[in-house]
Order: sequence, then C-alpha cells, then structure tokens
Amino acid sequence: MKRTLAVHALVVGMFLATSAAVFADNWPQWRGPTNDCISKEKNLPTKWSETETIAWKLPLPGEAGSTPIVWGDRIFLTGKDGKNLVLLCASTDGKELWKKPIGTTAGNSPKGDEGNTVSASSPCTDGKHVFTFDGGSGNLVCFDFEGQEIWKVDLQNRYGKFTMNWGTHTSPLLDGDRLYMQLLHRNAGLVIALNKADGKEIWKVKRETDARAESKESYATPSIWRKGEQEYLVTHGGDCTVAHRLTDGSEIWRVGGLNPRATDSLRLVASPTVSADLIVVPSAKSGPVVGVKPEATGAVNAGSKFEQWRRPDKTPDVSSPLIVDGLVYLCGEGGILYCVDAKTGKDHYAERLHSSRYRASPVYADGHVYCTAHDGVVTVVKVGPKFEKVSENKLPEEIAATPVIADGKIYLRGFQNLYAIGTTKK
Repeated sequence: MKRTLAVHALVVGMFLATSAAVFADNWPQWRGPTNDCISKEKNLPTKWSETETIAWKLPLPGEAGSTPIVWGDRIFLTGKDGKNLVLLCASTDGKELWKKPIGTTAGNSPKGDEGNTVSASSPCTDGKHVFTFDGGSGNLVCFDFEGQEIWKVDLQNRYGKFTMNWGTHTSPLLDGDRLYMQLLHRNAGLVIALNKADGKEIWKVKRETDARAESKESYATPSIWRKGEQEYLVTHGGDCTVAHRLTDGSEIWRVGGLNPRATDSLRLVASPTVSADLIVVPSAKSGPVVGVKPEATGAVNAGSKFEQWRRPDKTPDVSSPLIVDGLVYLCGEGGILYCVDAKTGKDHYAERLHSSRYRASPVYADGHVYCTAHDGVVTVVKVGPKFEKVSENKLPEEIAATPVIADGKIYLRGFQNLYAIGTTKK
C-alpha cells in the first residue's frame, strides 16, 4: 500500500512539474501566459547582435506590428502577404509550416512613421486552436494547428461597420472557454464575450462614454483581473477604463479623468496592466496614469478612495505598463523609462534608454526588463529601484511587436524577419 501511494505521489509530482514547465514555456497571447508580460524563464540572453546569439531568423512575407505567440514547437503570427492578411505558422527551429488568409489589406491603412501597420492585432491560442482577428475585414477566425479553418465570424457584419482611423487593431483575449473583445470606435462602443468553440455570442454590452470624435477610438486590448475567487474584465477606451462582470458584462467600476483637457483626439492605445493588488491605467499624449485599487466600485475619479495614486502626466502613449516586484515600469514615447513605486506612484527614477520611438511593451524575465525601440534597439535593464543598464542590443530593422519569451529563447518580430535570440535550447 505504501509503495502504491509513493508511486502515485511520484507520478502526480512529475505531472505537476511537467505541466508547470509547459505553462512557463508557452506564450499563448500578446502579453504571455499570465497576461502581464512576465515570464518565469531563466538563463535568458541579455546580449546579442545581428551576428551574435541569433539562433535563426525567418524572412516574413510582409510587415506587421502584431506580436507572435508560441505553443510547444509552433509559432503563430499575422502579417501582410500581397493583398492578403495572413496567419503564418512556423516551427520553433525557424521553418515556415503554413500560412492562411484571414482577410485583405483593404480597410487597414498603414501609418508607417508610427509603426502602426496593416496588422497590429495579435493572435491567441489554447494549445489546440488559434484565434486571430483582422480589423480591416472584421473577420475573427479560428484555425487548428494544421491550418484548417474551424470557424469564421465577420464582426462588422454582426456588430456594425468599424469607423476608426488607421484600422481596428484590438486583440482578442482568450480566457477559459471564452474570447473577449472590445469594439470601441466612432460607430459603436461594445464589449463582447464569444464562445471559443464556434464564435457565437455569449453576451454583449453597450459601453457608454461622453468621449467625442477620435477620443471614442481605442486600440487597447482587454485584461482579466483575478484574486482568489474574485474576477472581472477590464476594458479601456473612450476616455475611461471600465470593469465588467464576467457573467453578463455589467459594469462594476469606471475610471474617469483620463482626458482632463476634454480633447477630441485622445485615442487610447496602451492597455491597462493588472496585478492582484493594483491595476495601472495609462492614457495618451502625456496624460495621466492611475493606480486603481482592485476592490473599486462605482465612479473612480481624481481623489477617489479607490485610487492608490494618480500621476498627472507622462503616461506611456503606446507601450503598456509593467508591474513587477512592487515596481511599475512606464516606457515613455520618447524612450524615457520611469520606475515608479507601486504603493505611492512616486518615481524611483526616470532615465533615457535610447532616442527613438517606443511601441512595444516592456517584458520581464529573470531579473531583467526588456524594452524595445522602434528602430530595433532592445535595452535590457536590471529590475530594482536604481537604474542599471545591462546591455543595448541592435537589430537592423523596425520593430513594433512586444518581445516573446518561450523555451529559453527571446523571439523578436521585425517588419522583415522573425528572430530567435539564444544559441542553445533550454
């Protein structure tokens, strides 16, 4: 009996260890396995160049700003291929396996000087299927890992024509058996929950806003906040951030004051970042940043008891915040990295990384923060309240995608190539 129990315990332990390893090695959606740009990987490279520490590079059919995802030995990413937007599947040894059309480039106007390309929406996966969105055509498509189309839904046909400058580039959020999306633009303000098995609607809510014109538009992607058994969805756009019940989408709280000058052109791009004890809400155009207590209810305006802190300016414009080890990292548009105390919102430091635009979100792994500039420079900074630059690494092309960490490698998606950084497998 004791032998049987011991064997059972060993098998269970091996299963849990294997499951944890698989979870750590995958990067299933834009912001990683825990949707916060934090990786548990160790012994990652911190120095590389075009000729050093590159395991491989894969030429891509066309430019895009979307972030790849990784599951097992498969990498999935979207991009332009002629007049089509495609989902491309590659192996983790750098070989293209297949590519499938998801829409056309019509309705996706590029704005190259800012890194916003015809494909900025990132796919997501549950390990069996891949879900990808084309904001030009409105197609939300589900494929299996062999490239077979399982279902396709035209969200413009179902929910109304997208009316938004430079295309609709929010990414689908996969959580359990559901896909959550925010469709916030001049023609509508909707939050939807869909069944991942067939794309059918579970619920839809109208998201009210007083925003006008361009300020109604949002490129942001939703997040799920969880602590114990508590959970809700966080959406961002239209001059406010809103928490929704997962059961029916009804509103729990709303952060206002993100557009204090009430301009008509404050399109929100950066997404809020959630942790168990703090939600960090960015805005745009050097506007405010708000630290929100997750137990908030009702209206959360300046001075609310549900604010942990509110910084009046210097928000990231496109890069989303990063929360790690009691610190909040805000990567500014012009390359200033702010390290902020998570409890007080006060600066520990504000240091220039590199003189370039920053579109990718910072990523954390193994004691380091990786910050990616649009001109291909990645600065590695040691985590902590004092600024310590570890390295500055240059690749010869534009990068708007967030770095991906999986299986001992860092994947960087440029406009021309996908790079695997790291010479040996973990």
